[in-house]
Amino acid sequence: MNKTVASLALVFLAASVVNASALDRRVQINNKSSYDIVEFYASNTGTNSWEEDILGKDILPAGHSVMINIDDGSGYCKYDFLAVFEDGDKVTSTDNNVCELADFSFTD
Repeated sequence: MNKTVASLALVFLAASVVNASALDRRVQINNKSSYDIVEFYASNTGTNSWEEDILGKDILPAGHSVMINIDDGSGYCKYDFLAVFEDGDKVTSTDNNVCELADFSFTD
């Protein structure tokens, strides 16, 4: 009986390790502000520079949402977000856990 319990414990442990490394890092970004987001960045928390603009040539219009895959292959979960709005305002949100976060909203 103890061998069976130990075997089951190892199976569950192995499954949880696999699931942890395969966490979904897609986050729906909601622009609930009155201004279009013209640039959006997500970089590992603690990094001194921003990665490339995830929106590229696109924008995220006011009142709209977009699903963004934050997974950069590092397996890292904590990211800082930077949104640049059409009026030049910049909003930063730090220490976002994209392994647990399903959506994130920018508001006025």
